[in-house]
Amino acid sequence: MSTKAEPAMGPIRKLLLPFAVAVVALIVLLKLGFWQLDRLAWKETLIVQVEEGIAKTPVAAPAPAGWQRLDEADDYRHVAVSGTFLPGTAFYYTALSDPAGPFEGPGVMAYAPFKTAEGWIVLVNRGFLPQGLPDDLRAQALQVPEGQMRLTGLLRLSEVPNWTTPAPGLDDNIWFARDTRAMGAVLGLDPGALPPYSIDLDAAFTPPGGLPQAGETIVSFKNDHLGYALTWFGLAATLVGVFLTYAAGVVWPRARQTD
Repeated sequence: MSTKAEPAMGPIRKLLLPFAVAVVALIVLLKLGFWQLDRLAWKETLIVQVEEGIAKTPVAAPAPAGWQRLDEADDYRHVAVSGTFLPGTAFYYTALSDPAGPFEGPGVMAYAPFKTAEGWIVLVNRGFLPQGLPDDLRAQALQVPEGQMRLTGLLRLSEVPNWTTPAPGLDDNIWFARDTRAMGAVLGLDPGALPPYSIDLDAAFTPPGGLPQAGETIVSFKNDHLGYALTWFGLAATLVGVFLTYAAGVVWPRARQTD
């Protein structure tokens, strides 16, 4: 025997599965949104720490035992290292729009291998060379200092090229990503003795001739977490709207038929 309650239960049964799926999806979207907000807070704290750390007294550059533990929090750390420069230079293409020194525009950063007193080798960014520099001035600028030196500068983690990164110009050794391992391989350096970072020299190491122009590190962090959070929350709101529209279409026609 049927009752009037049975037809009324039809729309509810039809909505049970979509409702369950919508709830699960909503929870996932909200969790992703709040996770991005947590990442935003972490990134903002990291940026403040980096900006404060740049001006701090330099600490010893990480030795091989600590290389595996390096992470984003170590980027831009003010470090010091002692040793001697080795022959060879790799170039990283860049363009300075707001330089600390007098030279700006397109050009390259000159990376030279530096053998530390402990025996491992690090690539040192000696500074900026503007595009179109006369050959004699360029050759003069690329002459590496001789003898034992103590250098200070900012630690920069190696970059991993992605599919948008142009291939390096191996004929002139110009790179479009700060890939220290690949640079070191072309320079004939032992990969086991090369850390996953380079060092950008402080401005004080700019030679008397003015080139390479040191101290031109661009301090920047990719911080898209707020945008990602808004995207996830927007999708969550859209999901709620779509489900309510669907539910109304299931319930109200049925209600009109029973009137």
